Amino acid sequence: MVPEIDQQRFAEAQAAGALVVDVRNGGEYRAGHVPGARSAPLPNLPLILSELPKDRPVYVICQSGGRSAQATSLLRDLGYDAHSVSGGTGAWIDAGRPAATGDEPGAPTAPATSEETR
Repeated sequence: MVPEIDQQRFAEAQAAGALVVDVRNGGEYRAGHVPGARSAPLPNLPLILSELPKDRPVYVICQSGGRSAQATSLLRDLGYDAHSVSGGTGAWIDAGRPAATGDEPGAPTAPATSEETR
């Protein structure tokens, strides 16, 4: 069983500066992502493992939860305190939370719509 964090608890963790890894592809990420989330498309995740800390939680997010569950399982098998974000970026944006756009983790910009991120 992959541990999941619900949207409310994730929003609190994100606001407190949590480490967020977005495993969607680059186009999805550029269209709208959780502010501060680092882009690491699922196939490239192994390339950044050495950059992820094992001494604090890592919150993994995708569009709806499938890819983040896979990534979370991999990370946990390797000793990371990883948690999949329930509902993903789609649920984050649908709830009216801020989104950043572009290639950088960035600060919030105009909220993206669900259609823009699909």
